[in-house]
Amino acid sequence: MAVSTATTPTTSSLSFSHLSFFQHKKTSFLCTKNSIVKRKCEHRGVHVKCMVLEKSSAAEAKKTKRQSVYTLQTLTSWLLKQEQDGIIDAELTIVLSSISMACKQIASLVQRAGIAKLTGVHGAVNTHGEDQKKLDVVSNEVFSNCLRASGRTGIIASEEEDVPVAVEESYYGNYIVVFDPLDGSSNIDAAVSTGSIFGIYTPNDDCLLDLEDSTTLDTVEQRCIVNVCQPGNNLLAAGYCMYSSSVIFVLTLGNGVFSFTLDPMFGEFILTQENIQIPKAGKIYAFNEGNYQLWDDRLKKYIDHLKDPGPSGKPYSARYIGSLVGDFHRILLYGGIYGYPRNKKSRNGKLRLLYECAPMSFIVEQAGGKGSDGQQRILDMQPVEIHQRVPLYIGSREEVEKLEKYLS
Repeated sequence: MAVSTATTPTTSSLSFSHLSFFQHKKTSFLCTKNSIVKRKCEHRGVHVKCMVLEKSSAAEAKKTKRQSVYTLQTLTSWLLKQEQDGIIDAELTIVLSSISMACKQIASLVQRAGIAKLTGVHGAVNTHGEDQKKLDVVSNEVFSNCLRASGRTGIIASEEEDVPVAVEESYYGNYIVVFDPLDGSSNIDAAVSTGSIFGIYTPNDDCLLDLEDSTTLDTVEQRCIVNVCQPGNNLLAAGYCMYSSSVIFVLTLGNGVFSFTLDPMFGEFILTQENIQIPKAGKIYAFNEGNYQLWDDRLKKYIDHLKDPGPSGKPYSARYIGSLVGDFHRILLYGGIYGYPRNKKSRNGKLRLLYECAPMSFIVEQAGGKGSDGQQRILDMQPVEIHQRVPLYIGSREEVEKLEKYLS
């Protein structure tokens, strides 16, 4: 093997703890402490074994290093890369890291719910008149504490709280974080999939506020409500965490949808899917058909259409868990449509615009899908109250648009 006689590079250009490539005319030099070669090169007392490689071999070495099977990208390193690329700032990185920590804690609580006596009803009702599960209360506290500890959130608003809360511990940044700490908590006792949903906004003083409904609130609470009431178009980031056979953390920063899976060995979320794209159409629908008789006739015709085998001889498949996160995650991966419509008992549906519909619609649109209330785009809707409910139809673009034609 030929040995280089090129001039030794300066000390500043050398790194003896890593592989170093030096370019000399048309030949690439690869230096490493462990290479087997005919003779050694000496540089300031440090013995370095050198060998000559062709350019193609050097490129292959670089390629092999990039494709190492041991390379894992954690959520933390991924967020830092987004920060380096200027997509997010350091404050938002910290907020998202605090949310991921809350999700890890909630995942552990969900898995140990039966052992830790966290199943069953807490004995109180939330602002919507719904019975609170024990884990609803605990998860809300975990989420709130993690966000407060980050020091980067100015206002937090939870499905389980009557009004948004100004964060006194904030000393950098003043992001608004809205969240449903435990979606699908009615499934907890049966160990069925549940999840957490969140959205992040910047402050905004332009908001529709019904002062007649808020005259009993103090100045701080009124300011909180004004800042939180924003359309989904203003979202900076949104995501959800699904607690199931795996703990899946799905996130968008407005530049695609990425999925991370919690590795119990390392206690870290690992990037497992990049730039998720929902199929343009699908053969799955997720509706609670127990309410069929309470639906509008136009919606009934749409559902009947899905059940009709048609020329293909195969109808749509009904898949319904009763957990928005679980049902939506399946639709995101396989295509189809999820719906929670209005009915004779719930004139505006059941799902909350701020905490559930807007964040999920932001995610699905980033994946190439669509979110609608049957008449208009969810992200265009201006909230008029904190816990506003709206109908939701979300999933593959062609499927949602087909439903809109039936409801028009």
